[in-house]
Amino acid sequence: MLMLAALLLELLLGWPRWLFARVRHPVVWLGALISLLEQRFNKPSASDRQRYIAGALGSLLLIGLSAAVAGLLVRLLPDNPFGFLLEAMLASSLLAARSLYQHVAAVLAPLRCQDVPAARQAVSMIVGRDTRELEESGICSAALESLAENASDGVIAPLFWGVLLGLPGMAAYKAINTLDSMIGHRSEQYKDYGRFAARLDDVANFLPARVCAALFWLAAAGRISFAAVARQADHHRSPNAGWPESAMAFALDVRLSGPRVYQHTISDEPWLNPTGAAPGVSALQQGLRLYATAVMLSAALLLAALLGMMLLR
Repeated sequence: MLMLAALLLELLLGWPRWLFARVRHPVVWLGALISLLEQRFNKPSASDRQRYIAGALGSLLLIGLSAAVAGLLVRLLPDNPFGFLLEAMLASSLLAARSLYQHVAAVLAPLRCQDVPAARQAVSMIVGRDTRELEESGICSAALESLAENASDGVIAPLFWGVLLGLPGMAAYKAINTLDSMIGHRSEQYKDYGRFAARLDDVANFLPARVCAALFWLAAAGRISFAAVARQADHHRSPNAGWPESAMAFALDVRLSGPRVYQHTISDEPWLNPTGAAPGVSALQQGLRLYATAVMLSAALLLAALLGMMLLR
């Protein structure tokens, strides 16, 4: 019930700008704490092992603190419908269904007007690769990959852990995911310090990523082979991101992933659904519809589970 209410609230309201201006956002707070811990513990003079241990302890400290604060808030809320609404509002802040749609739609809008520079700028807000030389198909590919991966990380995974562990589970997951985003890189600065956070994120997203792929499969009305999705997913550099990206690629009959540029370095990634067409504006529109359908299916499954539990009682 809590996850269903949180999802509906987030879809309807998102995180209002006036609220962001006054109290920022939980992810901003997490980011500030992660930066503070890194300044304190990620010492260039330390050995690789020392940096790994420092990163692991700092990550566990942040995750535990996030879960503890969320648990304390739940205990402080009144045990009545108003308290439930407040808890649902807190939980909604840890979802990104509405904002993800808006960010990808912001890439689509200039492409419809053939304004490629504006589309490059919009897609640079949601991907880490170099977007300065991307043409229409590259922009659409980057946007679709981000849409697929973040559907898992920003929507399905928080709901998954919220169903299992309530608001503290959502908060712990968001801490793990934010840690991975900020320090889970293979650069010289983070390859040891952020290695624990990156592996923990892989574990936390293992099941949600596959659930997300299944939702895309359902949203495509089963027109694609889930076995083919699974085979292609194993080609991805990530043990999890390949699942929703592969499902998206097959559902739209386009190729995704492939070589891309990070900080002037070409990363020779394999293609997902290599026989598919290069994605264009039409594919990006269809991808947004597929994503919206998958989110609605998530809400329907939560409602069905809730009604089933009520009938069993």
